[in-house]
Amino acid sequence: MIEANTRAFHLATLALCLGSAMIFANLHLVQALLPTFALQFHLTELQASWSLTIAILMLGLSLLVYGPLSDAIGRKPIMVVTMAGAVLTTLALSQVESYSTLLLLRGVQGFFLGGLPAIAIAYMGDEFSRKAVALAVGVYISANSLGGVSGRIVGGFVGEHFGWAAAFGVMGMISAVLLVVFVLLLPPSRHFQPKPLHPVHVLQDLWGHLRNPVLLAACLVAGGNFMIFLNQYSYITFVLADAPYYLSPHALGMLFLTYLGGTVTAAFSGRIAQHLPAPLGMALGILLLMGGTLLTLIPNLYAIVWGFMVSSFGFFFTHSLASSWVSHHALKARASASSLYLVFYYSGASAGGILLAPFWHWQGWLGVVVGSLLVYSLTLVCSLWLYRWQSIPAVSKVGV
Repeated sequence: MIEANTRAFHLATLALCLGSAMIFANLHLVQALLPTFALQFHLTELQASWSLTIAILMLGLSLLVYGPLSDAIGRKPIMVVTMAGAVLTTLALSQVESYSTLLLLRGVQGFFLGGLPAIAIAYMGDEFSRKAVALAVGVYISANSLGGVSGRIVGGFVGEHFGWAAAFGVMGMISAVLLVVFVLLLPPSRHFQPKPLHPVHVLQDLWGHLRNPVLLAACLVAGGNFMIFLNQYSYITFVLADAPYYLSPHALGMLFLTYLGGTVTAAFSGRIAQHLPAPLGMALGILLLMGGTLLTLIPNLYAIVWGFMVSSFGFFFTHSLASSWVSHHALKARASASSLYLVFYYSGASAGGILLAPFWHWQGWLGVVVGSLLVYSLTLVCSLWLYRWQSIPAVSKVGV
């Protein structure tokens, strides 16, 4: 087994972090380019957001495929093949001329992008000691956020100066380099034990998790929060690209640096959770999301940035607690429970643009805020229900 703080540990962790950063940089590359797409292809705001939505949806659905498949045929080969597929589709996106082709390739790209997120932690569980896993997972999750921020900044900067197609070209070349480094640094699986692939058993496990209200409520919290949090960033780009702000794609990309505050918060969530019941921590995070959302109503760029910073604190804090809750409260098949959580997480994000569109057309950004608060109110109710459930004596929970 790979022990913590050894050379093998540092190389493997670095490889997985670089791979994760590459995946999420490609996924979120387009978010700062949405106003550019709308102008270039004569699209509505909702239509422009499909370039992000379809990739996230396909990534979420792919998690149901890659997890069980990797249990049967191995971890590293699937990660390498899917990352290579993502690189090729990114390069192909730099050559498209129609928006319909762009959407088709983004869907294919999204399916490839799901390979590493579905398998990375399982690889750690196979190859790392327990202490090493605990250390590596936190760093790996931080790399997810850093990748997303980097992709948005690259997309905004390159898109402003060289055009949106060049942004895909540059990201494709960066991704190719990161793929080569990943292959060279990540040790092959030495402790992997293949398991027969039984799709019926996988479906039975997923159905069992869906019938567990304690898991379902946490999944709804994750899906509802990400549905709003991510898509607020999409709609605010149209606000800030217009009067009176007139921000460039490069400046819009810099807005996503507010993510970094949430990354720091997530790193300390475990310590905070030791002194606060997890459902109450989720509720606190959702209240921060609501407060940050309200702050963006102040017609001032600095207030809007601070609002997204506060929302970032709340979102990542709640996400880390909810994901841990699912892992700890799954009665069996914890890997499939975590996969189901991520399916809700990414499916919620893919649906958010559509859900908020009527509010946007009704009252612009004010409408988005109203729609956001409605969804956050529902996730707040779910978290408070979990706290109530947690307060019930153990004997009374039998059959729940």
